[in-house]
Amino acid sequence: MKTDVIKLDAAKAGSIELSDDIFGLEPRADILHRVVRYQLAKRQAGTHKVKTRSETSYTTKRLYRQKGTGGARHGSRNAPIFRGGGIYKGPTPRSHAHNLTKKFRALGLKHALSAKVAAGELVILENADLAEGKTKVLAKAMKDLGWKRALVIDGAEVNENFARAARNIDGLDVLPSAGANVYDILRRDTLVLTKAAVEALEARLK
Repeated sequence: MKTDVIKLDAAKAGSIELSDDIFGLEPRADILHRVVRYQLAKRQAGTHKVKTRSETSYTTKRLYRQKGTGGARHGSRNAPIFRGGGIYKGPTPRSHAHNLTKKFRALGLKHALSAKVAAGELVILENADLAEGKTKVLAKAMKDLGWKRALVIDGAEVNENFARAARNIDGLDVLPSAGANVYDILRRDTLVLTKAAVEALEARLK
């Protein structure tokens, strides 16, 4: 499919041919959902922890004698039934990550890109270069282009001045092509790809 290419000042800069195998698929919510769950589970800290009965700080002395009290027998204040005692089968530090094949993750990225095309939320930029790293300049360009919540994906490396200017703009993320992922693409309203990013993504996903 053919789409227009623009510059940061909104001027036209020709057109580019996008691969139908990557940008022309019918987006499937189930595939996108599985990949997003995989990403979020992988980055979850998993540092939650409670104390078991062997870790609580109470006396180890027996509460009272075994027989003759008329009450239930107890041997430790650290038992889970007592206030301040250990927790039975509580959470312990662990990884929440689960496996998802490399091919499926690549398929998810294709569907995320196709979803942006289908929604009319894909913009192709000639390049993401700035002469100086001024936030004011980039913020004005964003306003003129109508970008409120955007993700800009560049080629192998992001222009240093562009990255510096974008750092202080709320709602604007900048990634190199290697960092392109389903979650970040879907969480922003507008996906902006440079021509270098298109070439890198097509080479990566073919």
